[in-house]
This record gives sequence, structure tokens and C-alpha cells, in this order.
Amino acid sequence: RISLAVSANQTNILDLGSASATLAKSYVAQLADGTAAGQANRLFQDTRTLAASANEDLDLAGTLVDALGATLTFARVKGLVIAASAANTNNVIVGNATTNGFISWVGAATHTVTLRPGAVLALMAGTADVTGYAVTATTADLLRVANSAAGTPVSYDIMIIGTSV
Repeated sequence: RISLAVSANQTNILDLGSASATLAKSYVAQLADGTAAGQANRLFQDTRTLAASANEDLDLAGTLVDALGATLTFARVKGLVIAASAANTNNVIVGNATTNGFISWVGAATHTVTLRPGAVLALMAGTADVTGYAVTATTADLLRVANSAAGTPVSYDIMIIGTSV
């Protein structure tokens, strides 16, 4: 299950009273076990640390290992969550693998998303979506994560949910 909930209350003091608007919205992808629409059969989760100015290319097709010790090969990503630690000084940069980049979720190989300390990137495919975000072994399977600067390391949590075909 992948879910995102947003709630807020906006208020305004008026001359003879007050006005308010409440926002309560949630998005949920309830995924069963499998490889079709509304399903996933692969999960990678980890807390990782990058040295100052370092980067890493996470190979989504053949090198990541799940919590049970199995090597994972993603063919499709149905959910991706990356959360930069609030204790970071530097930003976490996602994207822009120099070769073989996993880019089906962004517009081009050079595109990136900057996660400032405490920021979260959440991406989820709809439950009616069979395709999700395609991973192509050896040509489009590297997810780059980088530390934006020198001086201090950065830590981040990552969760990838997807399918093997």
C-alpha cells in the first residue's frame, strides 16, 4: 500500500466573523501481489549515506537486495519514495545518471530533483496502470542519488516498489 495524505486548514479573519477552508485529500495505491495492474512483487528498502560530494547509481535490474536476501530485478516501478534526512546539511539530488539512467519518471537523462534536508519525493503509479515507470536492464536501469556538496555526508531513506516483468 502506498499512500499520501494532505490536510490543511486556511483561515481568514473578516470584519464581522471569519472564514475557513479545510483541505483533506488522500491518494492511495493498494497493490496486491503480482505483476499486473494494481500489483507489485518487488520491494527494496534501505537507509543510505553518501560521503561529501559523493554519488551512487542504484542498479534497479540486478544488484539491489531485498530484506530477505534476494537479488532484485525491477522491470517496472510502481512506487518510489526517497526521503532526505532532516539532519542533513547538504541536499540529496536524485536523477542524472551519466549512462543507462532510469529516466521514465522524468523528462530527460539530465533532469534531477533536489531534496532539501527533510524533504520527501513520492512517486506512485495508479492502480489501473500496468506499465508504471519502465526499467530496461543494461540501458535504462540506474537511479543516481548524489550529495549536493562538499563538507558533510547526507543520509536518505529509499523505498522502491515494483514488478519483475
